[in-house]
Amino acid sequence: MSVLSLAPVRTTEQFEQLLAAPAALRPWVTGVGRIPFLDDLAEPFTHVPHAVTTVVIRAERSGRRDVAVVGPRTRATYKRAEESATCQRLRLAPAAVRPLLGVAAIELTDRVRPLADFPGPLAGFTDRLLHSTPDEALRILEYALPHILSDDPEHHRQRRMLDTATAILAEQSIPVPEVAARLAISERQLRTLFATGIGLSPKQFSRIGRLRRVLADPTPDPLASTAATHGYYDQSHMTAEFRTLMGTAPSAYFRGALPAPTPCTTAFRS
Repeated sequence: MSVLSLAPVRTTEQFEQLLAAPAALRPWVTGVGRIPFLDDLAEPFTHVPHAVTTVVIRAERSGRRDVAVVGPRTRATYKRAEESATCQRLRLAPAAVRPLLGVAAIELTDRVRPLADFPGPLAGFTDRLLHSTPDEALRILEYALPHILSDDPEHHRQRRMLDTATAILAEQSIPVPEVAARLAISERQLRTLFATGIGLSPKQFSRIGRLRRVLADPTPDPLASTAATHGYYDQSHMTAEFRTLMGTAPSAYFRGALPAPTPCTTAFRS
């Protein structure tokens, strides 16, 4: 009987301080994360798959600064840091990518691009964000974005639908056709809504959410019990999905036997 043997595995999210988005930004930003300068760089760390597009403002101790957009990540990556850096991460809300960046979210999946490359209004703030403290950056956006973005009813409609759909998919074993039926739209419309607003298919979103629940709540239970708890058909189903998303089997991951890390000299060179 396979049992999870737990070893410390560092992820970027474990270093992060989560803050609520300012009220004026909440139509477009769901939360703010801050990672302080880290001087313990000996151990590698993991970028876990996620379903959120993020604007990252990164500063190295050397003085180099970058502002980039990190799209949804469908595969884990394993990195080793070569220089201490601090980051501020703005998590964009579902359906906010096109109003802010001028592109559909699907164009960002598994990609990292400089903020200045985008045609949307947020790119115009690149220089100001590069030369601001984290608190100043938030104040700049909090003041400016509500004035340059229209209160588009279509954005609010898509946001409401995506909020409902993602909440349903957070429940266990909810088939995609049932999600579409609850929203009174076709499966094709649901897939388009997710591709444009999130950058993933509903099935990908569900798989990543389920994986993240396993990673957030690992227990020393047999793998079969863990699989049942988190809505997999059986242990082999969980192992196959885990290996696809994380690049290694769950038993290996939780005992700290990770794929070889690659250098991470800047967050925007993946």
